[in-house]
Amino acid sequence: MNSLFKSLPRNRLAATRRSSRRYLHAHSHLHPLLATFSRLCAEGPLHPALALLPDLAAAGLRADPVSLCRLVKLCVRQGTANDGRLIHRHVAHEAPQGVGGLFVSNSLVSMYAKFGLLDDALSLFDEIPEKNVVSWTTVVAALANTEGRKEEALRFLVAMRRDGVAPNAYTFSSVLGACDTPRLVTAMHASIVKIGLDSDVFVRSSLIDAYMKLGDLDGGRYVFGEMVTGDLVVWNSIIAGFAQSGDGVGALDLFKRMKDAGFSSNQGTLTSVLRACTGMVMLEVGRQVHAHVLKYDKDLILQNALLDMYCKCGSLQDADALFCRMSQRDVISWSTMISGLAQNGRSAEALRVFDLMKSEDVAPNHITMIGVLFACSHAGLVEDGQYYFKSMEKLFGIKPEREHYNCMVDLLGRAGKLDEAVEIIHGMNFEPDSTIWRTLLGACRMHKMLILQHAEKTWKVMRDQGVQKEPGRSWIELEKQVHVFIAGDLSHTCSDSIVEELNRLIGRINALGYVPQTEFVLQDLGNEQKEDLLKYHSEKLAIAFAMMHTMEGKPIRIMKNLRICGDCHAFMKLVSKSEGKVIIIRDPVRFHHFHDGVCSCGDYW
Repeated sequence: MNSLFKSLPRNRLAATRRSSRRYLHAHSHLHPLLATFSRLCAEGPLHPALALLPDLAAAGLRADPVSLCRLVKLCVRQGTANDGRLIHRHVAHEAPQGVGGLFVSNSLVSMYAKFGLLDDALSLFDEIPEKNVVSWTTVVAALANTEGRKEEALRFLVAMRRDGVAPNAYTFSSVLGACDTPRLVTAMHASIVKIGLDSDVFVRSSLIDAYMKLGDLDGGRYVFGEMVTGDLVVWNSIIAGFAQSGDGVGALDLFKRMKDAGFSSNQGTLTSVLRACTGMVMLEVGRQVHAHVLKYDKDLILQNALLDMYCKCGSLQDADALFCRMSQRDVISWSTMISGLAQNGRSAEALRVFDLMKSEDVAPNHITMIGVLFACSHAGLVEDGQYYFKSMEKLFGIKPEREHYNCMVDLLGRAGKLDEAVEIIHGMNFEPDSTIWRTLLGACRMHKMLILQHAEKTWKVMRDQGVQKEPGRSWIELEKQVHVFIAGDLSHTCSDSIVEELNRLIGRINALGYVPQTEFVLQDLGNEQKEDLLKYHSEKLAIAFAMMHTMEGKPIRIMKNLRICGDCHAFMKLVSKSEGKVIIIRDPVRFHHFHDGVCSCGDYW
């Protein structure tokens, strides 16, 4: 109600309020029914107020616009679409016209939009004879927030301008979400500047979000840089944009700048910063953010983000402690813990947590089932995985999606059941993507089977689909700095020392029986060249650098963009034994915890 009042011009707002007060003052002592109706609209409950509508009509009484708008708001909060239609029918026959009529009509349009009845909202909108900025903005915002109707939002904005109604800050903030090309965002940006709304905090925040959503970090940074006065909303937008775009380093740098500028973080800030720490596997920074999270210990979204960070940074001890302390858990909490355990090689525990989740009557969702199938796949539990896959729709109402099929291809492929994996692919009701082909190819390579038949054919299909193999990259956090290594790239400032340390490590593990596994090099090269390619894989460069700088007793954490190959896996096992180090490597699929020559995956990945 207050937001609707604020959208009216000041003189019309005052007139509406004075009119409503006079109306109630003049009639309430004569008609207790109106006074009761007004009180119920303001305080609820809803249905006693609705029950009075026929009585008002029978008595020839008309409710004031303020009470009717309050009733609509109460309906959105407590009622259903049918309740809303009941109010609409009453208003259509009984409500006063003029300013009050527009005021109530706008509320009803907004009500239909919030119930997801967009066509009803647009139909009522068409019936409004003289629309104001609230009328137009309500439908523009509703269209912009509805998938598949964003273009209509832009068309309505044009029609709004042609109707002589100037958009306000909320109009632009809403419609920016419908801009799906850089050209549209730039054009909208120009219009915002022309009208003079570029200094509005929420418009600026929406502009940053629009640029960031399209991957235009420079555009978002430019809007942020033009900020005359600081505001936490804008800081949160720019930090979230960098975190969501995968630039965790940029997000964390902005967070530091925000604190240096004297701003205190809120839940939105911390959620984005935790996302950045998660993406970059920056556990130590994440632990520092945890200290800020303590004052929001009842915020479930923030607690889930913290839990996800610990799981994806491979710190299950921290994750388990947090999970046990959480005063409430939703399906996201349970799913995060199940997936975290599975990805860190603790599949049996993941399935036990799933059983506990069911015993507490928390219904799993499709993400939960991905974690469950992943746990079965990486523990070699073929029968369990097949049972959950075949019964998940019947037991939980979850229809298998692409990710579930990929887990099944992985499960069967790892178990050597390649023919069954191919059958799963053929049985899908959608085309297999590059992830599924890579999964099948990995299974062929793992079992050293059909390499020149299925694998070669698979690579051909992937090439035909335009899939290119990206170079291997690994990165580590050292003293809050991220160091990135690319396979075969010796351009790092410490490259000479890295190569020297790498040669030392190879010499140490040769004595333990290390032999380069050149079968993992697919190129048609000589054996010596293949060994050189293996030697400079990105995770080997990263581990050599880490061995030179990490403190004794602290584990080494490495993040990879590709799955670890068999040679690097054997290399890491032997280095963990020869150097007495715990090495944790996170690839896009799972974690590998290496300790004393053994990996948590049990050599099954």
